[in-house]
Amino acid sequence: MTGLKIANAKKAYGDVEVLHDVNLDIKRGEFIVFVGPSGCGKSTLLRMIAGLEEITSGSMEIEGTVVNDMPPSKRGIAMVFQSYALYPHMTVYDNMAFGMKIAKASKGEIDQRVRAAAEKLQLTEYLERLPKALSGGQRQRVAIGRAIVRDPKVFLFDEPLSNLDAALRVATRIEIAKLKESMPDATMIYVTHDQVEAMTLADRIVVLSGGYIEQVGAPMDLYEDPHNLFVARFIGSPAMNILPATIEQTGAQTVVSLQSGDQVKVPVASADAMKGASVHFGVRPEDLRLADEGGGLMHGTVSMTESLGEVTLGYMDGTGSDEPMIVKLPGNKDIQRGQQLSLDADPDKLHLFNDSGISLRHLN
Repeated sequence: MTGLKIANAKKAYGDVEVLHDVNLDIKRGEFIVFVGPSGCGKSTLLRMIAGLEEITSGSMEIEGTVVNDMPPSKRGIAMVFQSYALYPHMTVYDNMAFGMKIAKASKGEIDQRVRAAAEKLQLTEYLERLPKALSGGQRQRVAIGRAIVRDPKVFLFDEPLSNLDAALRVATRIEIAKLKESMPDATMIYVTHDQVEAMTLADRIVVLSGGYIEQVGAPMDLYEDPHNLFVARFIGSPAMNILPATIEQTGAQTVVSLQSGDQVKVPVASADAMKGASVHFGVRPEDLRLADEGGGLMHGTVSMTESLGEVTLGYMDGTGSDEPMIVKLPGNKDIQRGQQLSLDADPDKLHLFNDSGISLRHLN
């Protein structure tokens, strides 16, 4: 069953359109993550779903009901904000119960739901505390608990971990993942700029840029098969290396020349008309490996290294790109500044994008 359907939705402020023809089908029980850079429209889209922003045109359905003109309180939505939005003078119990009290639920039902949510979120021992007596992670769990007790059709999370330090972000992210497992029928939509959160939590990721949806897919689909340059660069850390190249040979496999002088065979089809065309060659830092002496697809000079313990990042010049090419190697590999490296990669991990940024695998 469809949990949420958005068709041809647009959002404009006066003459400025900030979301363009958004089409999205979200199944009931899916965990969907909106990612993209600041200003891409992800929070605006979330607020449109919540009813906090009007839809300029298009339609939105929640479990089969059109909600374009429905007030937020009637949509069956619960939203978890970045800032927690807890009432400081109320206990944890009263904060979690507040929405149900407003809805005039019975005391027995309220108590049962609050205590069940508190147990899921390991908050039972804190129910009589005020928010000021809690850590940031505990406050965020209270905000999540307040959403759970309402038993909504759709949960909305607006960058809920961005105010937490690194350790708390990891711990609370695990709590959200456990929560999703315990509520398999709950539809959850989560906004973040942190791709680690997106990759670890999502059933599917929606990548936005400039008010457009660039690609929708499972995390590994986006990682392994980006449809365009934006997704290739945005998903993955460090980002995919993108090098300027020229097509030398077309066909079922394409041979490209890099500006460094290296020629690379890529198992991606190209039309005869593309011979001589400028393209973008892509390979992820973790897909590169040191080549045997005298071999290698690509060559360059190490300009800087970063040892991260488990891995070492090597930054290489002389590859024809304005930016250093990054190679991600095991931490026990000793590479030095000024060293010449020869690199290989699995051919299936290589990518080509045309001058418009579209993957050659996905050209119409």
